[in-house]
Amino acid sequence: MSGGIPPYVRLANEIAAQFAHRSLEDAATVIANHLKATWDPRMKQALITHAESGATDLSPAAVLAARRLQAAR
Repeated sequence: MSGGIPPYVRLANEIAAQFAHRSLEDAATVIANHLKATWDPRMKQALITHAESGATDLSPAAVLAARRLQAAR
């Protein structure tokens, strides 16, 4: 992929924005559960890898959700 924001980053941030009214912990749990239930395993792995790389383009809730996905494996 050349340039631009990867789709999994854009989608994770859009999902996180829907839960911005919740606490970080609560939002991350809801996001992780949603991703676990609906995302393709390759997208989940891409998000986890991206978050682990120290990505600055992910919302804090999306980063925490990615960590929870990794821990749930």
